[in-house]
Amino acid sequence: MADGTLTIKRNITVRAVVTPRWKEDAERELSNAISGVDQQLAQLEQEGQQVIDQIRRQSANPLDPRVQEQVGSVQQQVAAKRAELEDQKAQILEQQRQVRGFEFEQIVDQGQIESFVEVGVGDNLVQKLQAAVLVRDGVIESIQTPS
Repeated sequence: MADGTLTIKRNITVRAVVTPRWKEDAERELSNAISGVDQQLAQLEQEGQQVIDQIRRQSANPLDPRVQEQVGSVQQQVAAKRAELEDQKAQILEQQRQVRGFEFEQIVDQGQIESFVEVGVGDNLVQKLQAAVLVRDGVIESIQTPS
């Protein structure tokens, strides 16, 4: 490029001020996520049992070692998926515990968004990549970008 500048993508940290509304929204989101995982667990158990029942129904001899092996395989798959969902639920419960411990007016990282920034020869790249937005109940309160 002739002018020595380049536009690059950067991540911007979104920080939120903890307010009663923010806490309420976060609690609701996390409770919904827990309910979703519970529904997935119930569905997993039901579908796993249906597959096992179907395997046994389609076999002339349910005690045949091959049938037992198929049933065992399904049970292992269900157990692995159950463990994965239970880990997910534990993580959400931990997030919920953290949210409940936040003080009002505390600033917490809420996620990241992407933007573009122009950089040029002589710029400090590390500084250019550091940017944050502070929001209070969804409204931007400040934008912190390097000068």
